[in-house]
Amino acid sequence: MKYIGLNDGVIDAKEAVVSVLDHGFLYGMGLFETFRTYGGVPFLLQRHLERMDKGCRQLGIPFHTDIEQLQTWVTRLMDNNGLKEAYIRYTVTAGEDILGLPAGDYNHPNHILFAKALPTLPEELYNQGKPLQLLSTRRNTPEGQERFKSLHYMNNILAKRELVRYTSASNGAEGLMLTERGHLAEGIVSNLFFVHKDVLYTPDTSTGILPGITREMVMELAAAVGIRVEEGFYTWDRLKEADEVFLTNSIQELVPVTSLYEEEKRYIVSDGRTGILTKQLIQQYRERTRMPI
Repeated sequence: MKYIGLNDGVIDAKEAVVSVLDHGFLYGMGLFETFRTYGGVPFLLQRHLERMDKGCRQLGIPFHTDIEQLQTWVTRLMDNNGLKEAYIRYTVTAGEDILGLPAGDYNHPNHILFAKALPTLPEELYNQGKPLQLLSTRRNTPEGQERFKSLHYMNNILAKRELVRYTSASNGAEGLMLTERGHLAEGIVSNLFFVHKDVLYTPDTSTGILPGITREMVMELAAAVGIRVEEGFYTWDRLKEADEVFLTNSIQELVPVTSLYEEEKRYIVSDGRTGILTKQLIQQYRERTRMPI
């Protein structure tokens, strides 16, 4: 990235700095959204901004971003970086404040925009799937009543450090965290779904998972075509009995899981191929990305 967006501007990456007194740096007081473009247009941007707005209000961070202004800013940043399509990260930090824990609201947030090339994802990934590795690192409890997409990412980083110790990591595995009570939670950078007897299951948000934007869209698409969707509390043993498993995030969309790993023990899912309902939902999601936003 040669250029980074800072407070509505686009500047050289080397000049993009914030104060060491920014509470995003000192205390992790800040939120971010990651999304991608299709045809140069950010997908589901309104939903991402609504989640950002909800979180900022709870943290006392003023947030008044206009969707059209943000889209224009994204386009400027992409143009400066020579990108026709991009992975976008939009961060809002609390801004500079006292050295200490304030009880009141913040007044001077920083808005930071990153744009980089989308990762290369071979079509084989969506046909053959990827492994999912059970981790011993447990999902921590959320910051509030519902998990924020916040700058507190130590739990995820510790999970990633554990993941690379397993053989499955060399095959592109995602890591799966359980809650302290042993219920399925989410991946390091993904939400989890599984299918059993034509019913689509996903962990309830009260397990402390991030209420993902892609997760929400997939649930809506499934319900629209008559697929029964249930949210609840499920175990690893229940996942091993699944007919199909897949993961979701805004960049990779829906990614099938065709093998589960517990330590180094492997369990095959859906005969090692993408399942029927998973294929259907991938197609529906891709059709949705081609619709006017």
